[in-house]
Amino acid sequence: MNQTRQKMADSIRFLAADMVQAANSGHPGAPMGLADIAVVLSEHLNHNPKNPEWLNRDRLVFSGGHATGLIYSLYYLWGYGLEIDDLKNFRQLDSKTPGHPEYGHTAGIEITTGPLGQGIANAVGFSMASKFVGAQVNSDTADLIDHNVYCLCGDGDLEEGLSYEACSIAGHNKLDNLVLIYDSNRITIEGSTDLSISENIRLRFEAQGWDVLECDGHDFDDIDKAITEAKTSNKPVIIIANTIIAKGAGKLEGSHHAHGAPLGEDVIAQAKKDAGFDPEKKFFVSDDVLVRFRCAIEEGDLLEREWIHRQKTLPLMEQNEVLTALQNPDFSRIDYPVFEKAEATRSTNGKVMNAIARGVPSFLGGSADLSPSNKTNLNDMGVYPKGRNIYFGIREHAMASITNAMALYGPLLPFSATFFVFSDYLKPAARIAALTGIQQFFIWTHDSIGVGEDGPTHQPIEHLSQFRALPNFYVWRPADGGENVEAWKTALVMRKSPSAFVCSRQNLSVLPKAVVGEASRGGYLVASDENAVITLMASGSEVELALNVKAKLNESDVSVSIVSVPCYDLFIEQDKTYIDSIIKPDTKKVAIEAARGLEWYKLADEVIGMDSFGASAPAGQLFEKFGFSVDSIVNRIK
Repeated sequence: MNQTRQKMADSIRFLAADMVQAANSGHPGAPMGLADIAVVLSEHLNHNPKNPEWLNRDRLVFSGGHATGLIYSLYYLWGYGLEIDDLKNFRQLDSKTPGHPEYGHTAGIEITTGPLGQGIANAVGFSMASKFVGAQVNSDTADLIDHNVYCLCGDGDLEEGLSYEACSIAGHNKLDNLVLIYDSNRITIEGSTDLSISENIRLRFEAQGWDVLECDGHDFDDIDKAITEAKTSNKPVIIIANTIIAKGAGKLEGSHHAHGAPLGEDVIAQAKKDAGFDPEKKFFVSDDVLVRFRCAIEEGDLLEREWIHRQKTLPLMEQNEVLTALQNPDFSRIDYPVFEKAEATRSTNGKVMNAIARGVPSFLGGSADLSPSNKTNLNDMGVYPKGRNIYFGIREHAMASITNAMALYGPLLPFSATFFVFSDYLKPAARIAALTGIQQFFIWTHDSIGVGEDGPTHQPIEHLSQFRALPNFYVWRPADGGENVEAWKTALVMRKSPSAFVCSRQNLSVLPKAVVGEASRGGYLVASDENAVITLMASGSEVELALNVKAKLNESDVSVSIVSVPCYDLFIEQDKTYIDSIIKPDTKKVAIEAARGLEWYKLADEVIGMDSFGASAPAGQLFEKFGFSVDSIVNRIK
């Protein structure tokens, strides 16, 4: 048995080494060090290469996304549709095998990983999603959701602060289907981990409420014993697998030089010879090895068929109805509120979210300890895992990375929330959401210098520009409750894009009805004069300000049009005809925003924005100080 396993592991090693060598780029060390673990994990993993979307499959996350030599080797060997030519095209333009795994690009990849630590938080998210869905559809007599979540990680992942946040959440929630396999080779790019870390990993995880197991990462029986034991724990489990980087690579075995560079033709040839492989053959897998790995196809298909049969049994009829409702959200069931008085958009946003939650059972999420301020509590919806309010604690980065995975799990529409200025802490996860096309809803309140007395540390200045610059990321800054409703209606059907709702702390008046266009297209004409010579455009709280500026200018017989742009990103995607119908080309175009606002120059001749950080004072005084008063703007325009 172990002789066969050894041949399978060596096949992975040499596929990975050949891939990196052919590309003259990549990371051979981790794949070669993890090959033995990958072989044993293959024996435990419940998945179906015929249907990578099977809901009750085990999830496998590669937090060390640089180890794609291992990832693609496995997906080729398991039969997910990759061919040898795809491995030969590793890291090349338009290949199925990019440098880091990308969800939706290569069959079987559960989530895009690259920035270290993200995958650990993603694995926690998959586990949390499974626990929520299981709480809705499982019964005392039959479980529809009973899979495991496995994550392979390395020293770099555990050094990133994100892993502390995510693993703390996992321990607190007792995620007993989560198994983290730690490739403890004690090597990073610069050399031995002794250079930078000396903490006791075992004690760290025990303190966070995990079970800790340990094994020799190159002893097949020891690995099997650890994984078998991990599957029976009532806590999340970390397996500390003591490994050697670039195992089997001869003189480069155990060296940090094998981390991120090709091994060299001579080293690979000698390694193959030492293992009993033909050194002249590249990208070679013997038939007996391929057959053993490809058993995953028949075994996985049988597992899914058994699950489908389980679904169809009589006691599960009600559970199936619940699962169907989760998987097929009916947005027509949402009874949106109507807003007729001045309110902060954080408040109107909260009311819209509660309306969505009442109509859509898959809508859930939480704040980074800020639900009373963000107004994101889902009233009477209970607490996770049975309920829909998740308490993430003050862990913004883990919150957003976890929620990314929850969105990709399948039948869920998750949100995360914090103050807008603290979006800095979760920017990497927001970027991955945009890159991957994950429909996560980011709720960010306290949107400008209007935060007031908390001062410049809490006043987002550059953040609107930062997130508007992200491709495939839609930033909504509603100016009233009506725009809030339209923002959510639009965002809910944008299934391949994240949306952010940037909301005010202060009350904002109800806007007049649109003259031309609609909020769902990102911008519309909210007030106009015949023969207008000036177009003022704004978002959020500054739309009301622009309307007041218009009234003042009208007193001097200056004709003005007002354009509200609740979603700049969506508006600039509209055709020129629509944009010209909203912003008349022959007018003087001025944008007003209590932020940096440089992106407005795409549409405006002048931008009245922030040239500095804010200050600590009541909001009204700050708007006056920084030039966002009617008189100041009128004088600027004149």
